[in-house]
Amino acid sequence: MDTAVIIVAAGRGTRAGGDLPKQWREIAGKPVARWTLEAFAHLPRLLLVIHPDDRARATAVCAGLPVTLVEGAGDRAGSVRAGLAALAGDPPARVLIHDVARPCVPRTVIDAVCAALDHAPGAAPALAVTDALWTGAGGHVTGTRDRAGLFRAQTPQGFRYDAIASAHAAHPGGAADDVEVARAAGLDVAIVPGEERNLKITGPEDFARADALLKEQRMDIRLGNGFDVHRFGEGDHVVLCGVAVPHGRGLQGHSDADVGMHAVTDALYGAMAEGDIGRHFPPSDPQWKGAASEIFLRHAVDLAVSRGFAISNIDVTLICERPKITPHAPAMIAEMARIMGLSADRVSVKATTSERLGFTGREEGIAAIATATLVRS
Repeated sequence: MDTAVIIVAAGRGTRAGGDLPKQWREIAGKPVARWTLEAFAHLPRLLLVIHPDDRARATAVCAGLPVTLVEGAGDRAGSVRAGLAALAGDPPARVLIHDVARPCVPRTVIDAVCAALDHAPGAAPALAVTDALWTGAGGHVTGTRDRAGLFRAQTPQGFRYDAIASAHAAHPGGAADDVEVARAAGLDVAIVPGEERNLKITGPEDFARADALLKEQRMDIRLGNGFDVHRFGEGDHVVLCGVAVPHGRGLQGHSDADVGMHAVTDALYGAMAEGDIGRHFPPSDPQWKGAASEIFLRHAVDLAVSRGFAISNIDVTLICERPKITPHAPAMIAEMARIMGLSADRVSVKATTSERLGFTGREEGIAAIATATLVRS
C-alpha cells in the first residue's frame, strides 16, 4: 500500500538547550532532522512539518531527498493536521507520523508498524514498563503503582490515512500523541515492539546518547577475501609475504609471484568491491613484469585509506608442503605490517598443508587464501 510519512519538526525544542531548535542541531556529523529523514528515505512520500521561520534551514537539510515541506502550527496536533491536510489532494492508503527528535529509529521498527497496518487501522511501537513505579511529593515516595499493562510509547505511529484524518478533525485537542487521538475516535491500535535505541531527544544529555548510537549505526565494516596460486619453476628461493625464503625452486608469475601478498591485496580490493590485482595492474602490461608485489599491496592500502577505511586486520594462510613457513612467519608478519602501516598484532600469517593432496600436495606450487577487514566510521 502507498505509505506517506509525516515528520513533525515545527517545535522550538527549548528544553534541549543550545542556540538552535534541537532538530537543526548536529549529532554524529549531521543535523538531527537529516538523520530522521534518512531513516524513512526508503518510503515513497516524505513530509517535513516545519516552523515558518525554519524554511531556509529545512531546505538545506533536505537536500537530495524527495521531501515536501509543510508549515506547521503552534502545537503538535496542529502540525500533524497540517501534514494530513497536505496529503488530502492525493491521499495515501496509510500514513506514519513520527517525531523529528527520534533520529535513531531502526528500520525494523518502521517495518513492523507498516506490517501491522495490514491487519489493523492503527499501530505504534512501545516498550513495556519494567521499572517499579512510584508516586511522590516533596521529594518523598508517597505510594506505588502497578506496572502491569503499562507501556512507554514511541513513534512512528501508523494509521490508515482516512481514519486518522477523520479522527484528528473530530478531536478537541490536548492529546499526548496520535494514538490518543485515534483511540478517542474508536480506532483499534496494535502495539508492535519498540526498541531502546529509538530514544527521543528531550534534554541535553540525550544528544550524547543519540550521537553515540548514530556513530555506531553508521560504522561501515567490510570483509574481503583473496585467493591466489603460483606454480613452481626454476629458482633458488620463493618470495612469500615480502620475505625471500630459500627453496630449491622459485615461483613463476608475471610479477615476483608473491602468492601470499597477492592474496592479501585481492582481499583488500574485494572488501572495497574493486575487483582484483589484474584490474589495476593488467598482466598484459609489460611494465609490471617482475614487479615487486609491494607495489600492488601498497596501492590497495592507499585506496582503502583514500576512501576513509582503516584496515582492522588481515589474515593469510599459505598452503604448501614445502618450504616450511613457520620459521619465517615472524619476518613475514613484520614486513606485511610495515607495508600496510599496521601493528604486528593486526597481521596473521600461518600455513597448512593439503595432506599431500592436489597440486600443492604434489609440490607443484603454492596457494594462499586471505581475509581482510576494513572499518569506516
